[in-house]
Amino acid sequence: MAKHSKFKNTGILFELLVRQIASDTISSKPSKATKILETFFGKGTELAKEYHLYQSILKDKFKDEKNAERLIETVVEARKRINSDKLRKEKYQLIKTIVDHYTSDDFFKSRIQNYKVLASINKLFEHATGKIISPADIVTARCTLIEHVTNKTVDRTLTENRVLEEYSKLDKDVRLLAYKVLVDRFNNKYSDLNAKQKTLLREYINNVSDSTSLRDFIDKEIPYIKAQLAKNILKCDDEITKIKLQEVSNQLPTYLKGKIIKDSHILTLMRYYEIVKSLNDDHKAVI
Repeated sequence: MAKHSKFKNTGILFELLVRQIASDTISSKPSKATKILETFFGKGTELAKEYHLYQSILKDKFKDEKNAERLIETVVEARKRINSDKLRKEKYQLIKTIVDHYTSDDFFKSRIQNYKVLASINKLFEHATGKIISPADIVTARCTLIEHVTNKTVDRTLTENRVLEEYSKLDKDVRLLAYKVLVDRFNNKYSDLNAKQKTLLREYINNVSDSTSLRDFIDKEIPYIKAQLAKNILKCDDEITKIKLQEVSNQLPTYLKGKIIKDSHILTLMRYYEIVKSLNDDHKAVI
């Protein structure tokens, strides 16, 4: 699962405040965290509404996976009705208040026992409210929560199929790239792809909502491709092929000038990897 931030997780923020209150009480000193908790998680706040949804998944138990799925779906639908803008502002003020009264590193470094479950709930909430989350992360989050609610290991295939239904509503190119990677698990249907192509697909899926990280990855790959093309141009005996390869190499730095990484860019880079693969195998490419 992609890196998770404690600052964004209402369930974790609540747990950290409760833990701080306990620590202050043991130390026999007044706890500022008590007032913070009462203010920001009081009746009627969006933070309180979202925290109650966290609690529904944390505390409710079902033996049947279908009932667990229904619980999760009901909670996720309820999350959509919370005012996200207001919640964001409340969370910002909460973090600011905590930092004003406590040392940030000390307050947030505490280990949370049910961190994985809380992170999974937040992941589904983010997905439900418009953030693009990779299919792999959605499957992992759902499985984690179903296992928590049922207290038993679940069949990932069923969860993958449910996620597939959700992603079937997305843009066609995104859906094809995302799901062929997820469902076929790379090494099945895509066993003919080389390591570079597989890595690119993984980066694309995992960073589909983070264009900066994806661009940084691609920017590092372009010099590698140019170096491979240059090496094979030197080995090539056919002058016409040399010229064509040089043209391909010259075009490489320019095709990603736009600020947004598009599906077409990924497909183009995949084709460059294929050219390099063919050159390294045969010392020639069909252009």
